[in-house]
Amino acid sequence: MQADVAAPEDAKRLVEEAGDLDVLVNNAGLTRDGLLARMPDEDWRDVIETNLSSVFYTCRAVTRSMMKKRAGSIVNVSSIVGLHGNWGQTNYGASKAGIVGFTKSLARELGSRNVRANVVAPGYVNTRLTDVLPEEAKDAMLANTPLGRLGDPEDIAGAVRFLCSDEASFITGEVLLVDGGLGM
Repeated sequence: MQADVAAPEDAKRLVEEAGDLDVLVNNAGLTRDGLLARMPDEDWRDVIETNLSSVFYTCRAVTRSMMKKRAGSIVNVSSIVGLHGNWGQTNYGASKAGIVGFTKSLARELGSRNVRANVVAPGYVNTRLTDVLPEEAKDAMLANTPLGRLGDPEDIAGAVRFLCSDEASFITGEVLLVDGGLGM
């Protein structure tokens, strides 16, 4: 199934078509990097809508059914940039920081119904978003990452899988950094 989760009606349709969900993972993300002083309004809106509003739309669409059955796990993917910022990424940083605050508030709202909400905050991972970075930027990131490598998508998937599992049944409202030590 495909949907534009930045559009409220598409997010709702996606959740309805998926059926009775036990787990929701929000991992939509894009960048439109640039200095704030020159950032077009469209770049701000596109990043906020895709990265943050989509989380609101999909969570809103799934929470009633999870609350009714008194079970569920929501994992929202943020970024190390949402916790520490990054040059030229005010829009991205704001969207990813917003996910953290949103998820912590959601965890408080849903906890009494045994629905968990957590965040995974990746560091720099081998994806299309990091492929376009200049080599000197990648070198600087690696120099500040104690494990000395970029993450792989499987590293992030493992953390998400854990937070969705019964092994994490007493974890909610948390931010799990999966960043090779970059954020410490």
